Amino acid sequence: MMSPELIAQRRAINRQERTARFCPFCLSDQHAKSPAVLMPFVSHRALGWRPVQIDDSWGLKTIHNGYAYSLCNSVQCKACGALFLDIRFSDSEMANLYNDYRGEDYIHLREHYEPGYSARDRQIKAGITYMDVVENFLRPHVTLPVRVLDWGGDTGRNTPFSAAAKTFHIYDISRVPPVDGASFVDLAEMEHQDYDLIVCSNVLEHVPHPIEFLHLIRQYMDDRTLLYIEIPFETFMIKNCNNVHIIDQKKHWHEHINFVTRNSIIKICEIVGLNIIDIICSPITDIPDDVNIFQIACKRV
Repeated sequence: MMSPELIAQRRAINRQERTARFCPFCLSDQHAKSPAVLMPFVSHRALGWRPVQIDDSWGLKTIHNGYAYSLCNSVQCKACGALFLDIRFSDSEMANLYNDYRGEDYIHLREHYEPGYSARDRQIKAGITYMDVVENFLRPHVTLPVRVLDWGGDTGRNTPFSAAAKTFHIYDISRVPPVDGASFVDLAEMEHQDYDLIVCSNVLEHVPHPIEFLHLIRQYMDDRTLLYIEIPFETFMIKNCNNVHIIDQKKHWHEHINFVTRNSIIKICEIVGLNIIDIICSPITDIPDDVNIFQIACKRV
């Protein structure tokens, strides 16, 4: 285990630099990396970098003609197994990407680069179909009705126990209109609340600094608060679990910039000061693309 001083030093360096020098989950500096591309929708919306076609009119003598996309690296931590995009987006770049998430401009730009996305968006907005899986996992650890905060919960349509909530709050940068019964809160308002359950569902795979993100959430927990973390166990990771050259196969990155392993989840919780009381990997088979999710219940150490 790293010393608190080394952890603090490496956290500070990761926050300051454009690319991750240390693993965003365990802060190890033991990595392997391989060239990849950032998908054009993300590079355009977050960074303002558009793909371009290089032809003879550019007058370049040592660069071949063709399409140029935003380069990046796939990086795998040798200590915890996490696979991640080397680029770590700034707060303003994250705002560019996620403000008015799946709003009209978002869908229009994504449809431009990824024809057919609009149909997928309609399916996503219908809500998850496995709420029973989530609530069954959580039920042994909570007492209903709950005071719930959904951190990164979008509209609140996928918040567990929302129908049985004494308090139903959402904290989200997208600020899209919430479902009936839900209220948006900011950090200042959350300081005066006591939550039984904080939900962080399908968020950590998007954030550039997951350690800092969980540290912030932890500040709004007391000793009784249960934190529910849900994060995909990406199909790519499952298929390549025995591949020592996994990073050579990961050639592109989209909105999910962190691919986790069970070990990386355990390591980040140790660093942040969270005690895992339950962790399972659940297959979700009743949707068009079968997925697996890690479900983690934890409390403050």
